[in-house]
Amino acid sequence: MRVLIIDDEKNIRRAVALCLEGLGCEVSEAASGTLALEELRRSACDLAFLDLRLGSANGGPAEDGLALLPKLLGLRPGLEIVIITAYATIETAVQAIKLGARDYLPKPFAPAQIREVLERFKERRARANESSSQPQPRETGEMSAPMRAALELIDRTAPYDAQVLLTGESGTGKTMLARRLHDKSARKDKPFAVVSCPTLSEELLASELFGHARGAFTGALRDKPGRVEQAEGGTLFLDEIGELPLQLQSKLLRFLQDKQFERIGDSHTRTADVRIVAATNRDLRADVASGRFREDLLFRLDVVTVTVPPLRDRKSEILPLAQQFLAQMATAAHHAVPALSPEAAAALSNYAWPGNVRELRNAIERALILSSGDTVGVESLPERIAPNQAPRPVLGGDFSIDSVEREHVLSVLSRSSTLEEAAKVLGVDVSTLWRKRKRYEGS
Repeated sequence: MRVLIIDDEKNIRRAVALCLEGLGCEVSEAASGTLALEELRRSACDLAFLDLRLGSANGGPAEDGLALLPKLLGLRPGLEIVIITAYATIETAVQAIKLGARDYLPKPFAPAQIREVLERFKERRARANESSSQPQPRETGEMSAPMRAALELIDRTAPYDAQVLLTGESGTGKTMLARRLHDKSARKDKPFAVVSCPTLSEELLASELFGHARGAFTGALRDKPGRVEQAEGGTLFLDEIGELPLQLQSKLLRFLQDKQFERIGDSHTRTADVRIVAATNRDLRADVASGRFREDLLFRLDVVTVTVPPLRDRKSEILPLAQQFLAQMATAAHHAVPALSPEAAAALSNYAWPGNVRELRNAIERALILSSGDTVGVESLPERIAPNQAPRPVLGGDFSIDSVEREHVLSVLSRSSTLEEAAKVLGVDVSTLWRKRKRYEGS
């Protein structure tokens, strides 16, 4: 587990770090919001301890931890944040929770309190792991023929160590299939690691993959292993491999051939026994022809290709998937599992799902939050899915600018795998998009 401590007081950072390291965590520190954002851009963290009053990186005026909070979540949406402060009030606690903080720890605190925070985090993460997968219909009759063929090929390939390339549109469930491949292989008891290739710069992506030595670049305060080392004996899933820069493609090719690599800034050659599974929504052969992707790397990755069909070609799976998502989310929230109304079921079945399974999951989560009682009605679904509830805003129509923007923002979010990816498409910064999503999804 990776934990980031954001506090301008060095003694507090070290005390918390020592406690967390004693509990088996990998810890990084940041003395300011600027340094915290730089650290999160370099590597993902699971949990962050955030002080409400921070000094800046160069000794300037103090920073507001509450203002920093949405920026952290925008950069790493899965991050859980624990507020730590010597100025605890009910008002600040409520405000922090509204902004997305998960826990609140007033100073001074004891090691036992940090341990309790960590245990609560592990319990939440365990529940989330049970409910966050993209399930397939349990009954064979509910599964489409293309999806059944993809799963059969995954199961047949799993016992071998051959590289597998998963192709298909964004949001179709390629990560789920990579996890299934790992779980059915001889490596199932070893780590399953994921690297999303489009989300980091070339330097940071190289560090995320292969690690770095202390001093390799600004902010590299200690030696850090990459995902290749962390996945030793297991499986490394490279999502959207088509976005991998050419220089890194050559390093990955060498690793696939020889199982050898070096950390950034370190001449020591290391080896790792890792199975690579890659995924893409691009036409890699076209990218080879245009010079964007190495042909020899494609040959190495493309030992077995599994094509994941879009949800619009899997109509029989839409309602079973929706009902499974409802059951998982309601159970995780300790609520009774509601049923889908006939009108809601019809709307889900008739929608084209350009964002595929990811969009379906997001729509069900929104509907569950907005619904009341024991039934999820059509009024709880997004307008683009249930257009009869209100006219869908279109350019040039009699609609407000805000309603057109809302439709466009939510549509882009539904088909994007990360907030950063959606922000890049929309041409706004991540913190702005985070606020827009919070406003639009609640309306």
